[in-house]
Amino acid sequence: MEEQTGKEIVQSIGEKMGFTPHVLETLAEIDEDFVVRYGRCDGRLLTDGVLPAKMKILMALAVVASKQCESCVMSQMRSAIHNGATKDEIMETMEVISITSGAPAVAACREALKVLLIEGKTTGGDVQRD
Repeated sequence: MEEQTGKEIVQSIGEKMGFTPHVLETLAEIDEDFVVRYGRCDGRLLTDGVLPAKMKILMALAVVASKQCESCVMSQMRSAIHNGATKDEIMETMEVISITSGAPAVAACREALKVLLIEGKTTGGDVQRD
């Protein structure tokens, strides 16, 4: 199998996440080899293995929340919703975040939770998509 270019990896990640993170587009312009290396790791997160991709993305959501990276939380929230995470699954992840990382980590999720609220309203209360 031929290795993908950085631009192909950015496109593939965008399709799997449901949006393309702008930072990846910028990185592809600056250093395509970096994006190729990044894509190898990211492919493990966005692909089903022993753990389904959705579960790994929810785990990533908890990790980036614990680091209080609001833009990272937003990306993982959008990816979780795109990959079929339900409101209940996301809220259970929020409980884990609260227990393990406290109020600052929960606060880092405030804008991303608005996405969950909006998605829930537009899909009749549940964010899972078919």
